Amino acid sequence: MEVQLTAALTPCAGKCSTVFGDSVCRGCRRFSHEVIHWNRYSPEEQRLIWQRLDSQLDQILLPLVQIRDEQALDELLRSQQVRLLEKASAGRKIYHALRICQRNPACLERAGLNVSALHLQKIWQLFEQRIYSLAVASFELAWLRAAQFGETAAGANSL
Repeated sequence: MEVQLTAALTPCAGKCSTVFGDSVCRGCRRFSHEVIHWNRYSPEEQRLIWQRLDSQLDQILLPLVQIRDEQALDELLRSQQVRLLEKASAGRKIYHALRICQRNPACLERAGLNVSALHLQKIWQLFEQRIYSLAVASFELAWLRAAQFGETAAGANSL
């Protein structure tokens, strides 16, 4: 009896830029240490990262793209064998549909999104710029908080 292994679900988008020294991956927008240690994280740690990434997708995509037909969107994602967490956000679903249609604009008609083929590339470029800026800001804020925590802890130890 042959056992089939299913690859673990990760946010990886297949175009990692952390190998080139980016602190935030331009593909999945995880922080470099999250990319490196993903397989060592507990399910709870992974869930928290997924939540941050989905929140960012919602923040950028929901104002840009409306879902016209949620069933059509879900069907497109199923037909393209997109693996999603059970509680994937609307922004995550829109992201995957746009990513698919950006490479194959013919599928836009059945994607269930209010996006015209004429505006698809512009929306995708705008999304890429905004989401990466938001991810970098999130990374910088996390490091500022960590530095502040370190200073607070050091100060408390010296008392």
